[in-house]
Amino acid sequence: MSEDPKWELALLATVQSFYQKLLSDHLQAKLPTPHSLEPEAISSEKGNVRDTLSQMHPWLQVLDMAITPAMLRQALTTETDAEVAEAMLRYFVRNRDFSDMNRDKADLVATFLYRHPRVPGQWETRGYGLDGALPLSPFEIALIEILADSEAPSLPEEHVQLLRAFGPLQEESDHLRDFNALIDSGIIQRVRDLKAALGPSFYHPGVLATMAPYNAAFGARFDELFRDAATEIKQFAKSLEELGGNILSTVDGVEVTVEHVAALEASELLKSDYSTALEKFRRVSKLKKELERRPPIRRAKLTPDVRPSAHVIPMRSGGGAAAAAAPARQYTPSAVTAQQLSLEEARLIRVIESIRIFVRVADPKFRKVVPMRYFNLTLSTAEVEAYCADYLEEKSDRADVGRTLLRIVAVVARMGTETEEMRRSHASPSLWKLRADALVALLEIGRALNEQTTKVIAAQEGDGKSDQVASLKASLQKLRDRADLVVKMLAHPGSKG
Repeated sequence: MSEDPKWELALLATVQSFYQKLLSDHLQAKLPTPHSLEPEAISSEKGNVRDTLSQMHPWLQVLDMAITPAMLRQALTTETDAEVAEAMLRYFVRNRDFSDMNRDKADLVATFLYRHPRVPGQWETRGYGLDGALPLSPFEIALIEILADSEAPSLPEEHVQLLRAFGPLQEESDHLRDFNALIDSGIIQRVRDLKAALGPSFYHPGVLATMAPYNAAFGARFDELFRDAATEIKQFAKSLEELGGNILSTVDGVEVTVEHVAALEASELLKSDYSTALEKFRRVSKLKKELERRPPIRRAKLTPDVRPSAHVIPMRSGGGAAAAAAPARQYTPSAVTAQQLSLEEARLIRVIESIRIFVRVADPKFRKVVPMRYFNLTLSTAEVEAYCADYLEEKSDRADVGRTLLRIVAVVARMGTETEEMRRSHASPSLWKLRADALVALLEIGRALNEQTTKVIAAQEGDGKSDQVASLKASLQKLRDRADLVVKMLAHPGSKG
């Protein structure tokens, strides 16, 4: 502790002021304060400083008990004065309270200071010493100065080893691609266990300087993946509600309805403390898994005895859908919207890029067979060459042919994926309809691609390029065959294709 009681009292008065405002805002009422600890009494030179300190310590302990880490997290905003945050950190470190709650609060304040430097970019610049050695990070130097009046125990070697685990943990979190993977990794609990294992060393400037950058990076990644998961669930719930359904799935024996999802506020949940909200996050993850694994239940049935609309037709002349008899349950798609087409175009771009990557890195002996989610996609020699080509940005005949082949392959692949998804969701009318609508949009794209390819073939025939004509015709035939299969499945929902 500081030898200057006035300095200590000023520090604690700053903490008290912050705490009382926090609680007053939380309670929406002014918090009564002991008369001797009112700002006027503290600033008065008549009082005995040590007597005031003896009253201040237990009063702050009471306020500490009332304030949770989640409340502190919400109270620390961009409007919070850095001087106040630094006083809070000094208080937590000097308090020598090794409980989980005190540790979490110190962790939050240190991370806040890291996220909000006094000067933008202050922590990013790191120079070298004259001897070429890497010096302490700017943030650790700042923490050493902030905590100069606090006793900092030396770090035992085993705790230094624990700190080295945070680099790999951050890399692991950076590579987690969705919220389910983050929850399943158990990284949140592993980090909490690591922090607890540090014991009193947790309050060392070097430890806090290691924790804060990790917390900032992981927090940003967590928020991003959680918001993505919540958005996906909300979008699915909205689609389901438009189709007349209500219950999405069952999680831990409890039915999750559209209303439950509508009440899910990602921003509010993210403000809560990770440790107490972790179970809620796990339930969101479970719901997302359930929606990915199996179709929702108790949904509205599609209207029976309805025929496909006129634009769902095969792309070759004659036959095709005209021969389809009316099944017991049929499907009438809505008009294809610009939004549907835009969404499918974005998916096609991703498919093209995925196939391109595989073909370019695969063994030449095997790159004609591209593994997809449900099937293997077989490419022709010309299609493989197109996916390996580096001239596709040219304004030339060969570039036109290459781009056309890429697009045909991608549309065939997307149709294959959606037809398989539709087979798997046949018992769920609303999910089946979502897949069917996607296939109708792909048929529309395929129809336009058929016309475009026919023009490219005509141009190549005019130039006498028989090899390219043969390649285009073969690929186009695959597209037409796949389109016929799609039309058959849409006209006969019970068809196995």
